[in-house]
Amino acid sequence: MSSAIDIDDLAEPQLNEAQRQALAWGETLAVDFSEEAIFAAARATTGLQDFGADDFRERLKVLREEWGGCDALTGLHRFVLQGYLIRYACNRLLIHDLLTRHPEIREQPILAPVIVVGLPRSGTTHLVNLLGADPRFQSMPLWESYEPVPRVGEALLANGVDPRYQRAADAWAQMQQTVPLLAAMHPLDPDHIHEELELMGPDFASYSFEWLAHSPRWRDHYYATDQRPHYEYMKDVLRILQWRRGGVPKRWILKCPQHLEQLPALKRTFPDATVIVTHRDPVAVLQSTMTMLGYNQRIGRKRVDLAALLDYWPERIEHLLRGCVRDRAKFDAAVSLDVMFHEFMADPMATLERVYARIGMPLDQATQTRLQAYLADHPRGKDGQVRYHLTQDFGVTATELRARFGFYLERYPIKIEVI
Repeated sequence: MSSAIDIDDLAEPQLNEAQRQALAWGETLAVDFSEEAIFAAARATTGLQDFGADDFRERLKVLREEWGGCDALTGLHRFVLQGYLIRYACNRLLIHDLLTRHPEIREQPILAPVIVVGLPRSGTTHLVNLLGADPRFQSMPLWESYEPVPRVGEALLANGVDPRYQRAADAWAQMQQTVPLLAAMHPLDPDHIHEELELMGPDFASYSFEWLAHSPRWRDHYYATDQRPHYEYMKDVLRILQWRRGGVPKRWILKCPQHLEQLPALKRTFPDATVIVTHRDPVAVLQSTMTMLGYNQRIGRKRVDLAALLDYWPERIEHLLRGCVRDRAKFDAAVSLDVMFHEFMADPMATLERVYARIGMPLDQATQTRLQAYLADHPRGKDGQVRYHLTQDFGVTATELRARFGFYLERYPIKIEVI
């Protein structure tokens, strides 16, 4: 049985020694969010100069100004956020260089991917990692999503490990020191199958930036921007990954919550995809999401602001769900499946039988054995089960929070989890 975890210091964190030292170190840093500093760091790291089309600079500017101008962030988190921007700039240089030298990569077919779509905290990660145990699919581990193209001239380490993998492992080890309970909520180990939206990062696009820091200005820019070009950019990076693996067009398994509000763009980008849509009580999603983000704020913000989370995330989840209800029919019944979270958790193999039937692949005995082995090795709550205290921590009842989601709950037979 997994151990229960109560975060009883969510609003007023009691920091451990590693956290105090990390925060103190962060305050000694001078973090520069200027375009010049980010570009110079990326060019020095990669040895490359050409970023390609420069439309991304407008999007980068929104992030630089919003994050760079936020006095509520700790020095440590400013350093982390700058690191994200530099890493994405590095990746953009490497991606553009590779596609320039090998234009044939853009001819790689991405055939009939299986795409898991659903709210965060609704079983999407578990489902895509479970399907990833089937070797007939190809998937994208976190380490490869963080750096899809190797740095020019960088060799394997002496122990044979890809340095990109080692950097992802080191980053996860550091995170486990500063936010040790994150593993119980959303593990980020290098082998974990990650969201393909990470591949939009070098185009400085997607809703992913909202998860890194309170970013309402970025959200509004994202809402007002056609996302189809960024989905095409992501698809080109998937082509790079496939080409680097030998160009064999095995079916991809992908997943991301953003797709709920971008189903037309998803359909245009992957017209032959099968979409698996997970559904869960939005209140359960929100209490989990806000608790996780509130917990991370002990490192990211000078003072935890739970009220800001309550102000932001219910509207954000509603926006995702309204997009789903509005555009769900873009994928008809022949190429889509709705999965209820409570049914998936109660009987994963029964859900998988439905998934495999819909995607037109046999669920033979060998595959069943692999999937059951994955389930045995990755039980729910393997790293501990967080117990949530919605009203105590956020001052709102489940009934009050659920009132805005009637349009969604009337549409799908979702089990109410939080009373």
